[in-house]
Amino acid sequence: MKKAVFLDRDGVLNEVLTERVKFVNRPDDLYLLEGAAEAVAELTKAGFDVFIVTNQGGVGLGFMKERDLKKIHGRLEELILEKGGAIREAAYCPHKPKAGCECRKPNPGMLLDLARRHDIDLSASVMAGDHERDIEAGKKAGCKTVFIGEGETSADAKAPSLQAAVKDILQLLAD
Repeated sequence: MKKAVFLDRDGVLNEVLTERVKFVNRPDDLYLLEGAAEAVAELTKAGFDVFIVTNQGGVGLGFMKERDLKKIHGRLEELILEKGGAIREAAYCPHKPKAGCECRKPNPGMLLDLARRHDIDLSASVMAGDHERDIEAGKKAGCKTVFIGEGETSADAKAPSLQAAVKDILQLLAD
């Protein structure tokens, strides 16, 4: 079994709720956060598979089609690849926020599914996100956790950006 890094998308890799973009509903709405692609490149070069795990209730609410979400993820993967990083797979929950599904964070369904399909040791892996629901999903799956942002958290580590978190993520993966 291998170790992996699971990343939330909005607010960790790309802008959301900023002056430039409210929600990412089209590839043209996608703006990477400073240093995010380089951070993924560092994790990739260190030998770890990087996965995206993201709630995308806009699909279930009708704000975008699943095919558009796949185009957004394709664009995200291209931008990261340009900096030398790689996304192994982008998993998403397309259900409405109150659908009660197992895949929507804070539930661990997406992480458990990825671990099963990619032979990942969750207890040796890291989940990073900018909301406590990301941290909760990681903990429920048995991962170590890193909070990206400010404020109180139950995560194992905390950093202001993904780029600043790389050192902590690599340390948690080494433990």
